[in-house]
Amino acid sequence: MTCRSCFACRPRHGRVLVLILCLILGKTAAMGQELSVSANFADYLAGGTLNMEAAYGFARHWTVSAGAKYNPFSFQGGYGEVLLRQRSVSAGLRWWPWHIYSGWWMGSKLQYQEFAQGGLSGPQTTEGDRYGAGLSAGYSAMLGKHFNLDIGLGVWGGYSIYSAYACQKCGRRIDSGSRFFVLPNDYLIAVSYIF
Repeated sequence: MTCRSCFACRPRHGRVLVLILCLILGKTAAMGQELSVSANFADYLAGGTLNMEAAYGFARHWTVSAGAKYNPFSFQGGYGEVLLRQRSVSAGLRWWPWHIYSGWWMGSKLQYQEFAQGGLSGPQTTEGDRYGAGLSAGYSAMLGKHFNLDIGLGVWGGYSIYSAYACQKCGRRIDSGSRFFVLPNDYLIAVSYIF
């Protein structure tokens, strides 16, 4: 026995739902060039930070993105090892005045970063976590049907929980706490592949 008010019991609702899903998926597949994957070469030059970002265009002027950065490397320097280590994830939006993946853009994002830095100007090392939001702007030049060159700058700010050590090996803590920060974040010289 079926009831008229129950959604699961009414077979025509199931067919309508399947039809709506097919129309949405068909429209999405037909629009094309909405998904991109990019790598920022400026991050590779800054200590070998591995990175990748994926973006999806959901409207003519808007893309949503998710990215990750990872740097496990250390280098020999004047004060021992130079650390620029990080693990970072972000999610953001970009607004394109003309059309997605073409011309000027402005963006914002939320970001989390686990970091360890030191050895650049002395033996002191700082490590901790940063939580924040950022703003960026840039230009995307089309190199071909599927490739773009993105150039841009960004800044981010938020809250940092940190510990500072006298040197990398001794483990003697000289400071710890939390504070607000504002830092440069994105130096973009990125190549994007657009599907």
